Formats: sequence, structure tokens, C-alpha cells
Amino acid sequence: MQKKISIVIPFYNEAETAVHLLNETKASNPDAEIIAVNDGSSDATLAELKKVSGIRILNSTKNRGQSSALYSGMQHASGDIIVTMDGDGQNDPADIPKLIEALSETVGMVCGYRAERKDTLSKRIASKIGNSVRRTFINDGIRDTGCSLKCFRSDAVDHFIPFNGMHRFMAAALVNAGLRIIEIPVHHRVRYAGSSKYTNWNRALRGIYDLVGVAWLLNRQVSHDVKDETHADG
Repeated sequence: MQKKISIVIPFYNEAETAVHLLNETKASNPDAEIIAVNDGSSDATLAELKKVSGIRILNSTKNRGQSSALYSGMQHASGDIIVTMDGDGQNDPADIPKLIEALSETVGMVCGYRAERKDTLSKRIASKIGNSVRRTFINDGIRDTGCSLKCFRSDAVDHFIPFNGMHRFMAAALVNAGLRIIEIPVHHRVRYAGSSKYTNWNRALRGIYDLVGVAWLLNRQVSHDVKDETHADG
């Protein structure tokens, strides 16, 4: 039986990109459930989302951040397989089918990595340093945790710990749970409208802060293994 696909896309002040990206996503993934999460946008993003037929819109009245928006979308997804991507248009939704195809029974998550990044030099350098530091602390083996294009089965969400910064460590959570993660190259496009909501400095400082907490949590997380269950007769 064909598995149902849910695509979760968070949007924050992306009125200029939303309609085009959603129409692209519908065209390349016609059978998928598309969940657009408006993360408390202060521009016309919500009005733009409502122009696109056949999608589900989750609307938050307050901006709670990318992780909160993604987690909310995952919680509301009805698909067997969940795909996440950014709402700024730099991820290419045409890459989604190959991520889904790579999600075999022995793979817990398929992560895209941006083979040819279309960002500024300073952002690429900051990202490379950040990824290297992260791998040193938590050893998840992921080369590009900043790529939001990811694919996993819906039950993987049980392993995610919702906090402000979760989206950078979803793969690490699954590695810690003993699941296999693979990466495949995906396209990365120039942002054609709008502006990034992060600066290199706030991204780096927040990433380090989160990294310390996640490293501690993964090191302290308990495991449990019940061999069997018996019932007394008395």
C-alpha cells in the first residue's frame, strides 16, 4: 500500500515567497499533504497562504520560532512519512521524491545536504565552523544540519524533544536512539525575495548555547530495555 506523505513548511514573514513555493511543492508532490505553518507572521503571509488551494494552514498568533512551527506541523501531520523544508524558497521541493525514495526500512532519516550553497561567504564559513564544532561535541556525523530538507517516518517524532533549537538536532536525536541516518545532495537556491531572519552572530551564539544543552541531554538520557513481561497467577 502506498504510504501517505506529509510535507511540513514553516513560514515567518515570507509573504513574497509563500505562494510560489507552495505551488512548486504541489506540482512536484501532487499526492502529498502539505501543511503550511504560519509562525505569527507580522506581514501578509497568512493572507498569501490562503490563496493556495488544497493545503492545510496552521496559524499561530505569536512568533514562537522555527522549531516550534515545525514541531506543531509534525504533530498535526497525518502522513506515514514526514518531510520538512524551509519556507524561504531556498530548498527545492523537486528534491523531495528522491529523499522519500531513499527512506528504506533500514534508514531512520534522510537528510539533504546543500552540495552547492547559494549563501554569502560569511554564512558558509560560519555554517562550516558550526557543523564541525557540533560533530565534535555530539558526534552525529551529519555534515549539514542547517539544511531543513529532511524525511523520516512519523513515529520518529516521538524521539524529538521540543525546545527552541530542536530543528538543528533532529538527526542527532535519532542517532542517539540507534537509528541510521543517511545524507543525499540536494539543490540550494538563491533567495529570490524576502530576507533571512538570522544573522551569523545570533545563529552561532544560539547554536553554541543549544549544543551544550543537547550534548548534556544526550549524555544523560536513560535507556530502557524490558526483556519480557510475566503475570503472577495469584
